[in-house]
Amino acid sequence: MSGAFPKLVLFNLDGTLLDSAPDMVATVNGMRAARGRDAMPLAELRPHVSKGSRAMSAAAFPELGGEVPPEMIREFLDAYERELGRHSVLFNGVAELLDAIDAAGSRWGIVTNKPEYLARQVLPGLGWASRCALLIGGDTLAERKPHPLPLLHAARVLETAIDDCVYVGDDQRDIDAARAAGMRSVVALWGYRPEGDDPAAWGGDAMADGARDLLDGALLRGE
Repeated sequence: MSGAFPKLVLFNLDGTLLDSAPDMVATVNGMRAARGRDAMPLAELRPHVSKGSRAMSAAAFPELGGEVPPEMIREFLDAYERELGRHSVLFNGVAELLDAIDAAGSRWGIVTNKPEYLARQVLPGLGWASRCALLIGGDTLAERKPHPLPLLHAARVLETAIDDCVYVGDDQRDIDAARAAGMRSVVALWGYRPEGDDPAAWGGDAMADGARDLLDGALLRGE
């Protein structure tokens, strides 16, 4: 790695770049309203956002005991597509960080477990369609995080050595995937975590309190 940033910086999407919790909360509260139930507060649902549609549905309907039927997942995804981008915002410092990576001549991409068709719909509204070097969704490949395949595939497609890459994510699956791929990882502490989850135990190479902590590139480079 040389220069201010690694050659390739890969990010998780929800909980790392994008605060999409309000979109997802609107989705499950719409599902609850359709069943005659009161809305749940953002604070109660927010920790589950990075776990995706199944975890959000399970949190919104605890009587299911975590066993969410496929038709409810489909209902969630259809409703979420209608809410996509209506309430979400970038986390503080993310816009500046991506600008700095671009200005340094490095590239950045997204590796998420969100279905690819949904993740791609987010990019144009953020002005990222032409800036994002690569987007891999949870259904793009045969495996998803915490399997290392998405990260290995990203490095291969962009012809970048693993040692010249770093992955930034707010979930243990992100860090596990990076470790399995032999890629440096940074824990985004500003993301979504269930109560009692200890990111210090995930084994990331570094931890950052906010996106602005990565602006000088030192944590991303491992310095």
